Parts: sequence; C-alpha cells; structure tokens
Amino acid sequence: MAHFLDTNILLYSISRSPAEVLKRERAITLLDDDSGAVSIQVLQEFYAQATRASRTDAIPHELAVGLIKAWTRFRIQDMTLPVLTRALEIRKTCGFSFWDSTIVSAALALGCDTVYTEDLAHGQVVDGLTVLNPFV
Repeated sequence: MAHFLDTNILLYSISRSPAEVLKRERAITLLDDDSGAVSIQVLQEFYAQATRASRTDAIPHELAVGLIKAWTRFRIQDMTLPVLTRALEIRKTCGFSFWDSTIVSAALALGCDTVYTEDLAHGQVVDGLTVLNPFV
C-alpha cells in the first residue's frame, strides 16, 4: 500500500534550520521511498510556502519546480468532485479543517493506508487510513 505525504513532509525536506535537522532527515527518508503519494494540493502548497519571500530559507522558483517535477514519480491525486465531496463529509464528521479534510480525502481516493503529517492526531484512523506523525 502507498503512504500519502502531507505538505509539511516536503517542506521539512528543504529546511535549512539547525533546529529541524532530524525532521529534514526523516522527511528525506520518506521521500526516497517511491511508494509515496501526494495530491495536487500538496504540490501547490509546497510551491507557495517554499518560495514565499518571507520564508527565511526560501528556495528559488527553478529549484521548487525541479523538486515538484521529481515528485511526479509518486502517485498523484487531482482535486475532483468526488474528492471534494468526501472531504466535505470528513470535515463534518471528523471536525478537521477543510484543507486537512482534502488531504485525507485525496489519500483515501488513492487507496493509501497511511498519511504522514504532523497536522492531525498521531494514530487516528479515518475510514481505514491511519494518521502517522513521523516526527514523534
């Protein structure tokens, strides 16, 4: 089964903060596994955050594009009406933010069994999808 990678995993992989060295190493390990999966939303969020001018370790456009191209080797979920509809149901039943609900919905649409994120409760299970915080 594939594991879904949330935006924070991608962002930690480029972090140059000394305080995030262990998170960076763990993120790179997860990204080295070709069985990963992401969504278009995750790639968009990565680009917006990684290149943000106010980010202390912002990367240039060309590098962000190159990374996104490299990550297209993963299974990628588009935002579709069924993904949106399920996200809205998840939002209602689980109380997640809209954006976290779309992450969970995309992971479920791809048939993933785990989602790696630090944004949701570690160990929580949603419709058979287990939330894992790889940094705990």
